[in-house]
Amino acid sequence: MSILGVESVLFGVADVAEHTRFWTDFGLPLESASADEAVFRLASGSRVIVLRHGDARLPSPDPFPGDGLKETVWGVDTAENLQTIAASLAAEVPVTRDADGTVHAVCPDGQPLALRVWNKRAFHSEASPVNTPASYPRFNQHRIWRSKAVPKTINHVVFFSPDYVGSFEFYERHFGFRYVDHSKGSGIFARAGGTYEHHSIFWVNCDLPIAPDHFKFMHIAFGMDDIDEVMLGANIMERKGWKNESMNSSGGISRHRISSAIYYYCDMPGKAGEAEYHADTDYLDDNWVPRAWDFRFGSLLWSNNAPPIFRGDNIPWDMAFDADRASFEPFRKDRPGKRPVEGKLSELTEDDEHAL
Repeated sequence: MSILGVESVLFGVADVAEHTRFWTDFGLPLESASADEAVFRLASGSRVIVLRHGDARLPSPDPFPGDGLKETVWGVDTAENLQTIAASLAAEVPVTRDADGTVHAVCPDGQPLALRVWNKRAFHSEASPVNTPASYPRFNQHRIWRSKAVPKTINHVVFFSPDYVGSFEFYERHFGFRYVDHSKGSGIFARAGGTYEHHSIFWVNCDLPIAPDHFKFMHIAFGMDDIDEVMLGANIMERKGWKNESMNSSGGISRHRISSAIYYYCDMPGKAGEAEYHADTDYLDDNWVPRAWDFRFGSLLWSNNAPPIFRGDNIPWDMAFDADRASFEPFRKDRPGKRPVEGKLSELTEDDEHAL
């Protein structure tokens, strides 16, 4: 069975007009809008759907208070595979179906999700060759000149989980997600079988001092062509008044070490979470060997204002191949007693939250 990625995300919000303005400025193509909803459709066919709180299409009960991403809809390649997944889910959690065949369930961690057959669109994406002092493949050529940022895909979604190891294993068990990397004590990165992006989903540990004690949405990442498009999008959002308050302490545009991705976060209205411009991430297949990282080393930000816990040259190289998943054991919820916290996670502050 093959899940092709995120087909749709459903946001529940108090101010539909303000969220519509945000996503329009962010660069998402608007398909339709009214007083109570807005639908944006990306080049890949993925949709961002903004609905007013209380809309019947949102999951009930609400998985967490306030604005945010309330349901993730995963796209499945065939009706047969959708049926297989639905039967697998039904053996563990309650499952419902819509008239159009969409399957709904709630994960043990509290995350509402849905699945439907998806004819994912092919789309064009292009980046200019990169010249260096010793190699210049863009010889006698100008770079692509961009006038606006246009996200092409939904690369991944991120949630806080009260049992991040169990959350991954639920996705692996029923959806065939692949284990990619483990930021020890912080979270697990996993990839849908029908994608190549480094991760389709990341679960952040609710045991972190800066995390809520319950399931909650954190951010959503959109695939961009290159660093130029990320920089352009960041500048446009700043110019239109969308400040990057939660990331000011860590320095704006930067790179993640674990996935190699260039990124920039924008705060959504209503404290709904962050939208991420995302480019030049690692692309993987089933030959990839999972790795386990010290969270400080793996999440290190290459920026001039990284939070104190991520700064300095004294953070040791700490990465090990982890095909046997030995790194999971200290963080399983079914272990007796208090689980150890590696890398002095207790030192984290609110300024460190989005560096993880």
